Amino acid sequence: MKLFAIKSVPLTKWSSDKPLNFKPRMLTVFILCLGLALFGLGESLIITAGAGNSPWTVLSQGLSNISGFSIGVLTFIISLIVLILWIPLKQSPGLGTLLNVVIIAAVIEWSLPYLPSPENFEFQLLQSVFGILLVGFASGLYLIANLGPGPRDGLMTGLQKVTGRPIAWVRTFIEIAVVSTGWILGGTVGLGTLLFAFGIGSAIS
Repeated sequence: MKLFAIKSVPLTKWSSDKPLNFKPRMLTVFILCLGLALFGLGESLIITAGAGNSPWTVLSQGLSNISGFSIGVLTFIISLIVLILWIPLKQSPGLGTLLNVVIIAAVIEWSLPYLPSPENFEFQLLQSVFGILLVGFASGLYLIANLGPGPRDGLMTGLQKVTGRPIAWVRTFIEIAVVSTGWILGGTVGLGTLLFAFGIGSAIS
């Protein structure tokens, strides 16, 4: 149970010594890229399960419904927009931040056509849970690599510094705003969304 009491991201012998390291070891980059690729695959499994997407994917899917662009392309575009929002918040991207934008969106775009879309609710739920666990494991890999936060994590920490509000409040506000907008636009919200919201923290730990 000690895993669920982790209060900070641990560093290992293959972690970068600093987030703004643009010449990291190859092993660190490999594990970072592996984590990001698995993250994208986990998101795709959640999408094709059809039981409800993660909050940011609800937004991507909603925008996809009205724009005609694919979810993968919109994941990339949203990540770029969020990065632009870093500028007034004075956040600094690392190599991991930039690779996060590209790799996750690319894997979602590539993998969606090849993954199963179960019709039975029990299998939908099972696939959603597996996807959430995979996203959690993948998040652990890229966070431990210590090469910079993802765009959405940087937005959260930047807003926390500007507003002075507790980070939990800021994260909750962002997630509610994102999922509400996506739902209004036709994104899929369901039990999978709730499972992601309440389970992703433990999965990452």
